[in-house]
Amino acid sequence: MTAPLFKGVITALITPLRDGNVDDDAFAALLERQIAAGVHGVVPVGTTGESATLTTEEHKALVARCVELARGRVRVIAGAGASATGKAIELVRHAKTVGADGALVVTPYYNRPSQAGLRAHFEAIAEAVQLPVLLYNVPSRTGVDLADQTVAELAAHPNIVGIKDATGDLGRVSWMRAQISGQFDLISGDDASFLGYCAHGGVGVISVTSNVAPEAMVALWNAIQAGDLALARSWQDRLIGLHKGLFADASPSPAKYALSRLGLCGEEVRLPLVPTRADARPLIDAAMAAAGL
Repeated sequence: MTAPLFKGVITALITPLRDGNVDDDAFAALLERQIAAGVHGVVPVGTTGESATLTTEEHKALVARCVELARGRVRVIAGAGASATGKAIELVRHAKTVGADGALVVTPYYNRPSQAGLRAHFEAIAEAVQLPVLLYNVPSRTGVDLADQTVAELAAHPNIVGIKDATGDLGRVSWMRAQISGQFDLISGDDASFLGYCAHGGVGVISVTSNVAPEAMVALWNAIQAGDLALARSWQDRLIGLHKGLFADASPSPAKYALSRLGLCGEEVRLPLVPTRADARPLIDAAMAAAGL
């Protein structure tokens, strides 16, 4: 079996905003902080990056800017999902053109396609553009669940290299490992169950928490890789409040609140999102203190 193409701590980057526009200076500083902390990759313009409310022009510009700033120091996996297959192909093609290492493609949301439709959607993308694609299954947001059997069928395509699994169902990891032959990167999309996901055979996490605590998330990953379960549990215990607190309100508002507390960007989000509600802020404050921030 070959080594994973994508592994380790991969940060689902927030998109900092100022006065309604993307804050390029803050974005550059946030990315440098991630790289300095030792993360293994970043995802610009995913769900956490408010992809649903950015314009196509802003989306493409952020992916290109992220590749430019990263300069090959970390993997850049461009958020490239859309409800329309043609739009997703456009975004994946752009990601390849500007030099991204891969594309994260979420299941189409709202239109709720069948499993046959999902398979045709991802196969069309993989056929159209020669760029490694990570499937992204997050039924709590999209209203559709990419079935394990569909994942196994899609894994046969050479351009479909793995999945970000945000279901929190750890049994699915073992099932996919048993059904999929060859290398297929199984990556957690749920920070709170990341440790357990790796114990079942996962190879990394696409993380919201690492926006706020990248060093701690890398330390957790390093403990897992070293097989030091006690140390890994210690880091998990330190981070669990953040894992939960960063979803105490609609994401990514809590992450932006936490980053504003660290002086790294403002809290601004785009409607229909609003800044973190008042009663959630003390929970996030306490979680940051527990994580040593």
